Amino acid sequence: MPPIKFKPTEKNYDRRSGTYTTQHYYMKGTSKKDLFDYINSSNAKPKRIHGILKELKRRGVKVLWK
Repeated sequence: MPPIKFKPTEKNYDRRSGTYTTQHYYMKGTSKKDLFDYINSSNAKPKRIHGILKELKRRGVKVLWK
């Protein structure tokens, strides 16, 4: 099973060297602050919220809803 992504993959072009670099945004490499900011945003999608909650549970973080 592939890892869950937080954002789509970006492909950046370096004009000096003429090469492309690929940057992946996986859930496991995203900071807790960014994950909580996304959950609390008004345009958060339920499918992505579910993936974020699974990731936080994997890290051992308890989420308290107020």
